[in-house]
Amino acid sequence: MRLTFLSLFPEMFPGPLGASILGKACERGLIRVDLVDIRDFARDRHRVTDDVPFGGGPGMVMKPEPIVAALEAVLGRTLDPAPAEVVEAGRGPYRRDLADEGVRVLLLTPQGRPFSQAMAEELAACRHLVLVCGHYEGVDERVRLFVTDEVSIGDYVLTGGEIPALVVADAVARLVPGVLGDPRSPRTDSFADGLLEGPQYTRPRSFRGLEVPPVLLSGDHAAIESWRRTQALRRTLLRRPDLLARARLTEADVAVLRDLRRQVAGRAEPVL
Repeated sequence: MRLTFLSLFPEMFPGPLGASILGKACERGLIRVDLVDIRDFARDRHRVTDDVPFGGGPGMVMKPEPIVAALEAVLGRTLDPAPAEVVEAGRGPYRRDLADEGVRVLLLTPQGRPFSQAMAEELAACRHLVLVCGHYEGVDERVRLFVTDEVSIGDYVLTGGEIPALVVADAVARLVPGVLGDPRSPRTDSFADGLLEGPQYTRPRSFRGLEVPPVLLSGDHAAIESWRRTQALRRTLLRRPDLLARARLTEADVAVLRDLRRQVAGRAEPVL
């Protein structure tokens, strides 16, 4: 997979992308990273990439020309704007011309589609992700007509799109085949099937009087899997019950949840 970051501050990326699992994936050629400085595509000698907003107001807005010029240089083609009514609907991908080729251009913005594990899995099937990082008061509205998706990592505002872009890249890259040492790992992560992951333990068996649950030491794989599933259901019920409405549940899961709800209802304050 190829990851391209368009940013005013490309120096923010080498550290996180060069360490740990992502760094090893890049070394092995599973992930290719390109950093593009939007300032290099400004047309004036002062490399101006922002200007005051029309109509007045605080802050500065990123100009459309440098961003679109950088994007066209990365993609190697001239782009016509997508129909405004498609973008206004708020669901990506807006541009089938790029998405059908395995290319997704993501504009990181608080106004975008909420990022999720399901979206990470969708994007992991692409061959090239271009992540456009806004800054200041955001980007000129017309930039939205040149991307395939608008993505938000949460209901809060950061100083720029660089950190959100890293979040998306990390979540997606770890799903690329070969990036993780154990291919089973993504299938057991929180949100993989709509549930939070249950508790995990490792050595020592006893720590300050706290013991590892005996079932995990039993060697009974069926019992262990049943315990883990029950714990995942319990943790999701207590911490994120909203997830259960769209989780992939079996009949056995529904029966377990029924019992767990009765247990929780019998407590004044459930223990998390």
